[in-house]
Amino acid sequence: MTGRAIFFHLGLLGALLAGHFFLPAYHHANLARIMVLAVYAMGYNIAFGYTGLLSLGHALFFAAGLYATGLAVSLGGWGAAPAMIAGMVAGGAVAVAVGLLALRTTGVAFMIVTLMFAQAGYLSILYFGAWTRGDEGIVLGQAARAIGPVDLSNDAYRYPAALALFALALILNLWLVQSPFGRVMVAMRENEERARMLGYNPFSVKLRALAISGLYAGAGGAAYAVMFGYLGASLASVQYSILPLLWVLLGGAGAVAGPFLGVLAMFYLIDTAGSVAQATLLVVGVALVALVLFAPKGLLGTVRERWLPWLP
Repeated sequence: MTGRAIFFHLGLLGALLAGHFFLPAYHHANLARIMVLAVYAMGYNIAFGYTGLLSLGHALFFAAGLYATGLAVSLGGWGAAPAMIAGMVAGGAVAVAVGLLALRTTGVAFMIVTLMFAQAGYLSILYFGAWTRGDEGIVLGQAARAIGPVDLSNDAYRYPAALALFALALILNLWLVQSPFGRVMVAMRENEERARMLGYNPFSVKLRALAISGLYAGAGGAAYAVMFGYLGASLASVQYSILPLLWVLLGGAGAVAGPFLGVLAMFYLIDTAGSVAQATLLVVGVALVALVLFAPKGLLGTVRERWLPWLP
């Protein structure tokens, strides 16, 4: 990894740290949510952007982290910290379980199978409404969202906590994509047969990549439950499988900072469109079509291709 790449990502973290002190309350709260969702998007980028696994089942991994954490707190009486760890592990474990079956398929079949698993998870949340409360969801109380003296329902603590999680996820992602295994993931994306000829087992590599992706998604879901105090079936719907795909495509697939940029751009695109027009989704759709036509590699991917080839 070049010094310029390290400086770029440290600069991003520095700018986000400065935002804690200078942003207005509205954008301060928004950016905390964006950073948590960006962790989820980074997980999707590991599977899709780096390994070439086009999944529509990541909402299941996100929901696993969300509900493992939320139910451990609300029904099991766990503290927020161990519940968040359980949520992250749940996301990875569910990803492994899905991968053991779904990775026996490829291409469009893999996409459909992962979508089916995600829909099964969503319907299960609705079916077991006595515990999950279905679409109504569960609201976590203030006391359940504290880690020691740190009350994560308070904006003053929530933003630094979201930044700490995002910074850790970003640094680990940088390390991963520059590691030998990260190079193997890219090789698998570019030419699976050639990677097989070099002695790598595609099933094993993809399963490990999907497990890491699930850990990220689970961590994002766990953090969302505690920091924003809500878990509901809508967060496990197919929308939350499509959104990370759009975030990654918008920001730049296969770029470490691309998911954050994608979540940021999509969030404020929807926010701005909603304030100027009633047809919000039409405005968003036009913007995405323009992106596909004029920047098919996403915002950061296009910048990397044209001006900053050293970006990982």
